[in-house]
Amino acid sequence: MAAITMKNIVKQYGDGFPAVNDISLDVADGEFMILVGPSGCGKSTLLRMIVGLEDITSGDMIIGEERVNEKAPRDRNLAMVFQNYALYPHLSVYENIAFPLRLKGAKDDEVKKRVEDAAELLELGEHLQRKPANLSGGQRQRVAMGRAIVRKADAFLFDEPLSNLDAKLRGQMRTEIARMQRRLGTTTVYVTHDQTEAMTLGDRVAVLRKGLLQQVASPRELYEQPVNLFVAGFIGSPPMNFLPAKVADGRLELPMATVDLPPEMRQVVTGHDLLIAGIRPERFEDASLVDEDKRAAGVVFQAHVDVIEWLGNEQYAYIPYEAPPEIHRQLSELERELDSEQMRDQIIVSIDAASRLNEGENAQLWFDPRRMHLFDPSTGDNLTRAKPSAAVGPGAAGTRPVDIGQGE
Repeated sequence: MAAITMKNIVKQYGDGFPAVNDISLDVADGEFMILVGPSGCGKSTLLRMIVGLEDITSGDMIIGEERVNEKAPRDRNLAMVFQNYALYPHLSVYENIAFPLRLKGAKDDEVKKRVEDAAELLELGEHLQRKPANLSGGQRQRVAMGRAIVRKADAFLFDEPLSNLDAKLRGQMRTEIARMQRRLGTTTVYVTHDQTEAMTLGDRVAVLRKGLLQQVASPRELYEQPVNLFVAGFIGSPPMNFLPAKVADGRLELPMATVDLPPEMRQVVTGHDLLIAGIRPERFEDASLVDEDKRAAGVVFQAHVDVIEWLGNEQYAYIPYEAPPEIHRQLSELERELDSEQMRDQIIVSIDAASRLNEGENAQLWFDPRRMHLFDPSTGDNLTRAKPSAAVGPGAAGTRPVDIGQGE
């Protein structure tokens, strides 16, 4: 196993476009690091530079304290698992897994032991004599993982390995990959555009946007303390609600309610007339189901419910509103970049399935304004993000948002 250190990594193509732009990132020995972001953000390019399939324009790639910029992929002792499995169709499962060992001239008894150990770990023992064409998609991906395991590589690199699988199988394979990584303790870098994979698999997650590193943190910290509007919109499903928020006389005017700001929050928003307020759908509740003590600590408001989606264990209510043009444009651009569901002109409320809200009617809803984020519309920065903790790397402590105080 080995740590991976990237120092000011840049990848520019012939037209001068920086697919990866000055990224510095440390992956600790044994850590499970996720690279996540929308299509074209540079995550796969960065992974290919780690393994040596892409040349580095500038910067240093260090694996196990050794600079490897000029080393060929075969000399880096890394194992890569691709999206399309990359199996040899004419070879059995046994020989596909054994292939890297055959290339190294390993003895038959060593090959047998390593292949059988990997097959046991991945539950492939009864399929060793079959050909890839006779396997399911999940089994083929496990064969590709087995080929990586037998190499005893310094690190595993996964390039969107579950993209070709159906939703149910993706959930199963996520669990298997997580168990395998915990058992082996091998340094792992995993690329995905799926924020669910990122949040459930990684010790830490690196969010990329247009070749730039936006934030590196634990999944919990990304969710609770996004550094900017982009991270807040990318992490979470349904996405965070973004609402226009006017600042006036120490109060925050939202489309559906007005919130008093405590003195410390007034300092944060000084100089701003218009902000973007971020509230996650699950922060709302049906006011009729909130007990009196909790109710007094938040804001109750009335809103017209346009659409209800009932999912059994929960339901989503959609509440329309009108955003000013400058906020509407910014959220429309963010929506297109993230390829997300509508993030403008509506509030998505996730409420308990026991609630009896009806489409086309007004409803009383509740939220705690202390769980709200405020973003600068011009920069996208999260103004209410608490200072990051001193701890870094896997297991680092999360941070808490600044309290906004009790609203009306």
